[in-house]
Amino acid sequence: MQELQPPDIHHLLAASGWIDLGVQAEASTELEQISPTLQGHPEVLKVRWSILAASAKWKEAIDIASRIRHLAPDESFGWIHTAFALHESKRTQEAFDVLFPALEHFPKCETIPYNLACYTAQLGNLAEARTWLKKAIKIGQSKQIKSMALDDPDLKPLWSEIADY
Repeated sequence: MQELQPPDIHHLLAASGWIDLGVQAEASTELEQISPTLQGHPEVLKVRWSILAASAKWKEAIDIASRIRHLAPDESFGWIHTAFALHESKRTQEAFDVLFPALEHFPKCETIPYNLACYTAQLGNLAEARTWLKKAIKIGQSKQIKSMALDDPDLKPLWSEIADY
């Protein structure tokens, strides 16, 4: 994949900054200034995904994340964010089905089993959700993951037992 060069990289960094500040319109304006030939670059698409997600435009976010997944299959971003957008679109089983194969490619990424825990909990399979959450805790920083899980409404059915993991 071609590396972004000035001035395109500057517009991308500015767009990312606007996203961090919660100003999606300015982020979009910066992205539009990137060369047309680089509009489909995975790094540009990641920022575009963030803009769409901030506006809860999940259908478009699914499309963008799927493109990233196909352009950069060796990065977890496309897998995780396609599944997340599907879940936010109330297509949780599809989210699980997209994310599950990513386990093999990214065995040290705690976000994948964590999100699988969320999806299986919402699908009503609490035993499987427990297994996924314990795996995420084992891979990642346990205190942070437990804290995040205790604040995640998707995992509410497990809140009473998370401290014991």
